[in-house]
Amino acid sequence: MTADTSLRFREFKMPDVGEGLTEAEILKWYVQPGDSVTDGQVVCEVETAKAAVELPIPYDGVVHELRFEEGTTVDVGTSIITIDVAPGSGPAEEPPPAATEPSLAAAEPAPEPEPEAKPQGRQPVLVGYGVAESSTKRRPRKAPAGAVPQQAAAAAIQAEMNGAAPARPRPLAKPPVRKLAKDLGIDLETVTPTGPDGIITREDVHAAAAPAPVAAPEPVAPGAPAPVSVPAGARETRIPIKGVRKATAAAMVGSAFTAPHVTEFVTLDVTRTMKLVEELKADKDMAGLRVNPLLLIAKALLVAIKRNPEINAAWDEANQEIVLKHYVNLGIAAATPRGLIVPNIKDAHDKTLPELAEALGELVATAREGKTTPAAMQGGTVTITNVGVFGVDTGTPILNPGESAILAVGAIKLQPWVHKGKVKPRQVTTLALSFDHRLVDGELGSKVLADVAAILENPKRLITWA
Repeated sequence: MTADTSLRFREFKMPDVGEGLTEAEILKWYVQPGDSVTDGQVVCEVETAKAAVELPIPYDGVVHELRFEEGTTVDVGTSIITIDVAPGSGPAEEPPPAATEPSLAAAEPAPEPEPEAKPQGRQPVLVGYGVAESSTKRRPRKAPAGAVPQQAAAAAIQAEMNGAAPARPRPLAKPPVRKLAKDLGIDLETVTPTGPDGIITREDVHAAAAPAPVAAPEPVAPGAPAPVSVPAGARETRIPIKGVRKATAAAMVGSAFTAPHVTEFVTLDVTRTMKLVEELKADKDMAGLRVNPLLLIAKALLVAIKRNPEINAAWDEANQEIVLKHYVNLGIAAATPRGLIVPNIKDAHDKTLPELAEALGELVATAREGKTTPAAMQGGTVTITNVGVFGVDTGTPILNPGESAILAVGAIKLQPWVHKGKVKPRQVTTLALSFDHRLVDGELGSKVLADVAAILENPKRLITWA
């Protein structure tokens, strides 16, 4: 007898992470039809509106069908992959269609399938959301360097021995590189890889997109949108709004039209702060840590919040309450190849300067790699955005939703400044503090901004005020 398809085939659906997300884009498949999989094995990487995450499969079996191609945006709850959990038990039969697809009317009414048995110990959720791993299964170790090309070659040889045309191996590239190729309209099959073990790099994609091999393309700045190929004579280019850009737009519109923004500015001399940065770089207690002006600016803001705790609050419209936060989850706006994200350092108020430096370094490195989790971007209370890295003097930042204040840091430049009664060249910058005027009045906002400026002008106050 043929195995009951309702028990033999399992549909793995796009999971709901419980963060209000309704869709995700499939960035990369790690498996193909016919591949064996085990419980807990990562089968694909998806990009939600908040982060790129990996999805583990909760079944043992063989991949029967991938229902969507890479680059497709799929609604939460939609079946994305079918697993044959009983391979070899009989002739393969087509599994029932996914619940989101219309089924064909049958001549005879089909009997209702038996309820699908739920897997023990795992639920199909996104990585990083706290579900315990299987007690009997482990995620397979990554293959050693060179293993993938060798396996592909072996598969091709075996196919020739069987008289079949060898399947062309899929090009190897990381998700950001695949996204860049998609934006440029480049087929990765046509790109010559130069990376280790035949991996296609960003430079390889840029070289394939170049009209002629003249000068090397300029590197793309972190966070800058990937260049778009424009056909000759085109007057417009349309780019679909999705992923991080879509989520950011919705959040900023909601914040701008919900919270009454007020922005105040202060220009200050940070020469002593810059000298302290250089001293800290040589300090043995800071060895191996990320030491830069942003570190001391973050510490100065934390001290100012400690002196003025009322600014660290949230407005609860539903309950008509002001929620005072007795902790600071310090958000750092980060420009990444995926767009603007704002991960935050949990309980930053309790961290020493070395601990804060370590946390900042990890936050930046994770964001650049595109591995920031949705949990890391939840629960922020106050944010810093460093527009100075782009050579901008300052701006009027929009509040991160649910927060009461955001500090914009401008470029630090050598400028003429009156110091001790004489005009001298000094390191000068401009800070801008935006705050929710429902929570923060002008006096409180001014005190916080003035405190931050006072600390940065004379960083010894970090010791006396901390």
